[in-house]
Amino acid sequence: MMRKILILPVLASLALGGCEGMSDTQRSTAAGAGLGAVGGAALGSLSGNAGWGALIGAGVGGAGGYMVGRSNQR
Repeated sequence: MMRKILILPVLASLALGGCEGMSDTQRSTAAGAGLGAVGGAALGSLSGNAGWGALIGAGVGGAGGYMVGRSNQR
């Protein structure tokens, strides 16, 4: 159990460190995909399919984040 608790902060810091050189559109896409995955997993768990919900949510959220990022470039 302790090992799992230590792995999560390490993975989170590695993921956040990788965002340093991203453009605004890439950041928006990644944020949308992350939020969509969380929301999709939450909704999918209600029907017993959290994995599929996270996958679909990540796709939809990533597409939405991409569109927002592109519209903010103008």
